[in-house]
Amino acid sequence: MKYLVTGKEGPGFASEEEAINILENIIIPSFDKIIEFEESKTILAGGLPVGERTFVFIIEASSNEELDLILRDLPMWGSMQWEVKPLQSFSGRTDKERAFVKEIKKM
Repeated sequence: MKYLVTGKEGPGFASEEEAINILENIIIPSFDKIIEFEESKTILAGGLPVGERTFVFIIEASSNEELDLILRDLPMWGSMQWEVKPLQSFSGRTDKERAFVKEIKKM
C-alpha cells in the first residue's frame, strides 16, 4: 500500500548551540534514514517544499503497522507533526468507476 506522508512544524532553534545539537542529532540522521529508504525503494518519491520546515514523501508499506514502525524509527519522529494519507491506486479507482457506470447503465 502507498501512503502520502507529511512531516511539518519541526523543532525551532533558540540558539546556535541548540541548532547544532538538533541538526546533528535529529534532523541530519533522519534525512540520512530517509535517503536509505529512497535507495531501497521504500520511499518512492518526495522532497522538501522550498522555504518550509516541511517534507513530504510517498512510501510503500505492507500495512499501517509497518508504516508506523518506519516513521517511529526516524529520529525526528517525536519532534514533528505527522499527517499520513493512504493512497488508492489509479487502476483500483478506475475499476470502481467502471463498475459504477455499468450499474447506472443497467437502470
